[in-house]
Amino acid sequence: MAIGLSFPLRRDISVKIKFAHLRAYLPVLAFFGGFLWDALTIGRSVAPADLAILAGYLVAAAGILWWLGHRRHALAVEGCEGEAQATAQPASFLSSWWERAPYLLLQFLFGGLFSALFILYFKSSSHLTAVLWSMGLGGLLVANEFIGDRYHRFTLTWILFGLCAMLLFNFLLPFMVGSIGMVWFYLSTLAGAGLTHWLRKKTPGCPGRAAPVWIIAGLLAVAYFLDLIPPVPLVKRDIQVGRNFAHVADEYRLTLEKAPWWVFWREVSDEVHLAPGERLYCVSSVFAPGGLSTRLYHRWEHYEPLRGWVTVSRMGFGLFGGRDGGFRGYTYKQEVAPGEWKVKVETESGRTVAVHAFSVVTGAPVDPERETVRGL
Repeated sequence: MAIGLSFPLRRDISVKIKFAHLRAYLPVLAFFGGFLWDALTIGRSVAPADLAILAGYLVAAAGILWWLGHRRHALAVEGCEGEAQATAQPASFLSSWWERAPYLLLQFLFGGLFSALFILYFKSSSHLTAVLWSMGLGGLLVANEFIGDRYHRFTLTWILFGLCAMLLFNFLLPFMVGSIGMVWFYLSTLAGAGLTHWLRKKTPGCPGRAAPVWIIAGLLAVAYFLDLIPPVPLVKRDIQVGRNFAHVADEYRLTLEKAPWWVFWREVSDEVHLAPGERLYCVSSVFAPGGLSTRLYHRWEHYEPLRGWVTVSRMGFGLFGGRDGGFRGYTYKQEVAPGEWKVKVETESGRTVAVHAFSVVTGAPVDPERETVRGL
């Protein structure tokens, strides 16, 4: 009889082992599921209520860190009597929950901050380096699901807190002053690192180290200067290149060309057919904080085999914050040469907001059935 039960027993153990292996990947699956949901439901605008909620998360995390430092310092001053009693007697459910609850709450708060910042940065990323930067934030969001049991190491928690503070302040300070100048990015990064340093000094016992936060601040400053990260709080909404520009009611309309049926992942083709002398328009739309006033530029670049990407023109237009549907601007070129083109949407200081690549074909007629009119 024992032999007859051995096969079901082994199969049951095998199922449990497979389930245990699957549990290790549940945080990753939950992350991608949450990201897809957020990408479909979170708007691309940055509302004051959103920043207020995220600021509340940061304040709550600061309070928990201070309390954890206070508790640790109190136990050290008392000669760790509380720890000795805890190890001498089995921990009850309530005491075990009380011990873990602050770390679980910190994990939740950091996860909420990283999730929101990742979505905003990802939707604002148009070039490879900015996408890689955003994916790095996504990696931190995934890692946050696995390192919750290491939050008792204060250096790690200061690093996470400082990074969240700097990235959040990168949105918050320009939003408050109504400007996206380079100086505000550096000041907001300095403020986030300074807040972390100050909070550690005010925490009883000064647990952990805050020096890594200053290293991260320096790396952020260099990355911003090299145009490796998006120029927040501007968030890309849309950019299109087409013909027959028209301003109808509250819409900018362009004639675009439909993508071939086999390119099922795109609605619009990246190929534009132009008649000789016909104008080619670029319309871009970005979200900006209310009250912001700045100037954006369209940098038109053409690829030449011997010289690479060559700037043909850089034309600017005003941007005034406060419109829920995004703020639009357009530029155009005439007598456009055939070949590969791209238009970069840039700030006054040259930070890249969006990039749109396309190819121009001249002399070939356009099939009217492939044309579509889109409003921005």
